[in-house]
Amino acid sequence: EQNPDYWYSIGRSNIIKARKLKAIEKEAKNVILFVGDGLGISTLTAARILKGQLDGKSGEESNLWFENFPYTALIKTYNVDRQVPDSAATATAFLCGVKANYETLKVNAKVKPKETNCDAVEANKIKSIMDWAIEAGKSTGIVTTTRVTHATPAAAYASISYRYWENNAELPVNVSRKCKDITRQLIEDEPGSKINVILGGGLKNFLNNTFNDSNSKETGKRTDGLDLIKIWKEMRSKQKLNFDQFRYVSSAKDLRALNSDKIQYLLGLFNYDHMSYDRERDKEEEPSLAEMTEAAIKVLSKNSKGYVLMIEGGRIDHAHHQNFGNMALYETLAMDAAVETANKLTSDENTLIVVTADHSHTLTINGYPKRGQSIFGYFSEKENDSFPYTVLMYTNGPGFKDQRSNPLKVNTSALRYRQHAAVYVDEAAHAGEDVAVYSQGPMAHLFHGLKEQSYVAHVMAYASCIWIYSNETHCSQASNITSKKLSVFMFAIYTLIYMLFVCF
Repeated sequence: EQNPDYWYSIGRSNIIKARKLKAIEKEAKNVILFVGDGLGISTLTAARILKGQLDGKSGEESNLWFENFPYTALIKTYNVDRQVPDSAATATAFLCGVKANYETLKVNAKVKPKETNCDAVEANKIKSIMDWAIEAGKSTGIVTTTRVTHATPAAAYASISYRYWENNAELPVNVSRKCKDITRQLIEDEPGSKINVILGGGLKNFLNNTFNDSNSKETGKRTDGLDLIKIWKEMRSKQKLNFDQFRYVSSAKDLRALNSDKIQYLLGLFNYDHMSYDRERDKEEEPSLAEMTEAAIKVLSKNSKGYVLMIEGGRIDHAHHQNFGNMALYETLAMDAAVETANKLTSDENTLIVVTADHSHTLTINGYPKRGQSIFGYFSEKENDSFPYTVLMYTNGPGFKDQRSNPLKVNTSALRYRQHAAVYVDEAAHAGEDVAVYSQGPMAHLFHGLKEQSYVAHVMAYASCIWIYSNETHCSQASNITSKKLSVFMFAIYTLIYMLFVCF
């Protein structure tokens, strides 16, 4: 690196690579969207360094798997009513193509947070890419490390004015009877009832409070007497599916033993609440995000018309909220591994893979640490007589202390080490800067420059020829229509020639 030729060589090779890059301008049979919840630019940088250091390198020169994708863009994350967003409205934007209000799901901005008039919600609900895909005959799937009814996955299927109404007990008493909680919408209503693969946590929202788990001693949270897992199974039976065509699994062992050859519908709930952090999970009980990704792709790939799959690394955000910066980086690496898995199971000739975030967090990488310094380490100003400070910090959160602790006296590499925060709040707030999007595959080149977050849904729909983009020139359906029109035209010409021949 001390030789200028090293950098000249890198520059030239990157230019050569860029000039060879060719856009894949054809229909995407499949679309896979990865969402790193809270995966802001500073988290990407820190995770990249950690990945390199775990490989025995300095770290700064490394790349996450998806950072090698050929196309990138920046995304504006604001909500219609908030400068700094929440995950519900951002997910509505990138899944439905419409920006919305803070804490609302799958509705337009005419619906205000906590609206209890369900007729108003119904009148202003919108469709998501899952609706569009199902209407086009594609299979669909949702994979997450959070509850499957949490904000990001819920925006794919549930129209509601408040993201926290996940079970009926959480609905306010003054809400109109027409309102359904998020979990009921997932199981009973379209598009949720037609989603082929649902994997994640959140068992508590599916079961009544009379249910008591003998192992965990946990009970369900519903108070309406419904067992929504049982209802999900009954709905599959009503479709006249055999037992080997649908399956409910509750452990990593069950998921690994699954024969996906005949499975058409798969529901997996691996935790009462959110799934455990990747570094703390029981590997026999809870699968990794990469394992769930593989299982989902194997089930969905059997559809000749393709599929749309959303995969969320949701606990990056939860770690950040607690100022657990180290944990957030490991969660990012777990999602990176899932992207690598998806890449190996698909082809960029027919599968568009998009990796992005819903919003950022207030993590900062600071000081002037030397090259190769542990990203979990600390930095000391020579002219400062006080003790060092950690490379990673937050602008707000529970890590604030009136008297900053000395990092020399604690293990700053511990998973649950809580980095210092400048301002105290119970949970660290989100950050409002732009987030990145990375893409490869058909129409991936449409991600460029600076775009609104709602643009993500439009590119995915356009690439896969669904929704309002079903008859674009690159679509096979449009080609079929053109061919049919041409056939009719040629038939008319031949008929005219024949008639002229007969008559004369």
